[in-house]
Amino acid sequence: MRVSLPFPELIRAAEESNVRLEMIRGVAVWEASPVFLHQQEIKRIVNSIKRLEGAVCACIDTQDTLFRFPDGSFKRPDVALLCAMPDAVDADEALSVIPAAVVEVLSKDYEYKDLVLSPPFYLENGVKDVLIFDPRTGVVLHHRPDWDVPQALTSPVQLVLECGCEITV
Repeated sequence: MRVSLPFPELIRAAEESNVRLEMIRGVAVWEASPVFLHQQEIKRIVNSIKRLEGAVCACIDTQDTLFRFPDGSFKRPDVALLCAMPDAVDADEALSVIPAAVVEVLSKDYEYKDLVLSPPFYLENGVKDVLIFDPRTGVVLHHRPDWDVPQALTSPVQLVLECGCEITV
């Protein structure tokens, strides 16, 4: 007998199996849970986030949080920056706000998801800054909606984001 579960239930089942599951434009994408060094890089990046004086954005960071996008896609950026606390946060539901910025730290064997699928998806959905960091090479790719090509930078690099937050990747 074949059992079909709604995608949010599949996500919960995947988490119990130590797998991260996303749905990008109707395509299920999974990856193994991140390794120690990946998580340490995320911690370093999160600890660098600062709200610049006069910024309207509150620069609220969240890691590995599930977001539901208007087209029904589910994404779980390594780091997402929000400009305000989301309304009516339900512990069992994906956030339905669009992050001001996201950071993806590349994991070995999952580069296609982060380098090819994720940047255009985020930009088309209103994310203003998309940062892709490869901890093995130190390369940081900074994408913005109005740029034809991303800026290629070398870590560590301090950046001022469109939302008024500062971050070191």
